[in-house]
Amino acid sequence: MNNMTSVLWIDSAGTVNPRDLNAFKEQSIAIVPACLTQVSEHDFMTADVVVVNVVGKSSALKELLAKLAAYNLSVPVIARVPSDNFDLVIKTMRQGALTAVPDNKLAPEDWRQIFDASEIKSNSSKSAYVFADPVSRNLLALAERVASVDVTVLLAGPTGSGKEVLARILHDASPRHGGPFIAFNCAAMPENLVEDMLFGHDKGSFTGATKVQPGLFEQAQGGTIFLDEIGEMSFHLQAKFLRILQERKFMRLGGQKLIDLDIRVIAATNRNLKDAIVERTFREDLYFRLSAFKLSIPPLRERTGDIIPLVEQFISQQAGQNLAMTFTPEAEQSLLAYPWPGNVRELQNVMIRAMVLAQQGVIDTEHLIYDDIPTIESSDLSYARSLAGANLRAAQPFYSDNAPRETSVSKPIDQLSDAIKSSEYKTISEALQASRSRDQAAEKLGISPRTLRHKLQRLREQGMPVTRAYAR
Repeated sequence: MNNMTSVLWIDSAGTVNPRDLNAFKEQSIAIVPACLTQVSEHDFMTADVVVVNVVGKSSALKELLAKLAAYNLSVPVIARVPSDNFDLVIKTMRQGALTAVPDNKLAPEDWRQIFDASEIKSNSSKSAYVFADPVSRNLLALAERVASVDVTVLLAGPTGSGKEVLARILHDASPRHGGPFIAFNCAAMPENLVEDMLFGHDKGSFTGATKVQPGLFEQAQGGTIFLDEIGEMSFHLQAKFLRILQERKFMRLGGQKLIDLDIRVIAATNRNLKDAIVERTFREDLYFRLSAFKLSIPPLRERTGDIIPLVEQFISQQAGQNLAMTFTPEAEQSLLAYPWPGNVRELQNVMIRAMVLAQQGVIDTEHLIYDDIPTIESSDLSYARSLAGANLRAAQPFYSDNAPRETSVSKPIDQLSDAIKSSEYKTISEALQASRSRDQAAEKLGISPRTLRHKLQRLREQGMPVTRAYAR
């Protein structure tokens, strides 16, 4: 598995002919098809090389290189250009492509020769993951056992806790590791586009469908499809998806022929799907199909042993070889004391800010700017920050109801926290009562429906009497 060259294959639709994937595997090449708009930082980090189509213009290459620069990553890029456009070949090389190759179909052995000539080799260290805490190590051991069995897996955990990372580990440790890993966020697009992306369409199925377009299910043949935020999938699509899980067959939009599927499905959610079943926004039969094996990822505050190794990894990734960054013992204690409501994603954001502010190469507490302030009124912000900066451990009750409280500050913190919760509860309740739906209430509050749903869930957990009856 670790000896395969991982290729992130990018074009306008993120497609590779599924029949070619097995041939690539014979050359120890793992192709991961992707559309540039959906590529994440993790996709780049785990790729040994990126192949991008540049047809008629170089904007795709510019956008790709801009993304790499934004992530501060150095991944070799190979541009596929029309063989008769010599000027474009020169332009792509000047822009930063490692090399350019003709866009006509090349055999897998030709690509192996290109990679060998460019000295592109598999780099297993790029796929290093942090599982230092005993809780994380137990989760990793269980995931590796699950990976060897071809069952559908449901990953549950809060936003930013690393569900996609665990999904990739399940894929990499499975017998399907040589096949594609296709990730898709079910909440990222409108329902009609989600259906087209997943199922694809036949030529002439709708206005503008000038050719056959394989969907993501078809592109994942022989590999794994990861469906993030499965709880946001519409009820209509849930029924179609359930049929796919049951029969392992599907039909493209406008198609007349059933297509057999050989894929593994991994789904993820940050919602309580059992609550969604009660609210009739998620199908019970689909839940039991998805949770053939369920893995729960704990929030970062419950696996503090991962925090410092993750910090060191982020610093190494962002600083590169030419900049040495360290952090003080006080900064380390501050990082360990903070409850990380945004989990690993927030930790990464905090470290990026700290590296920008720490001009001398040493990160101290004054460089750590945390994200857990969305419900604080501006007049209270300086008070909360002063508590956090002076004694973060004492200030923990502001962030977490389970944290130990010190008598010197617990009373004013309790009063502030209770006042904030009461004010937010009153505002949200009034908006819900004056609206026909949760979406309309969210619009009145100036927030997204998803944010409102999270706030309602948090208020319920805090004991507030919030009704579950508001439908999307």
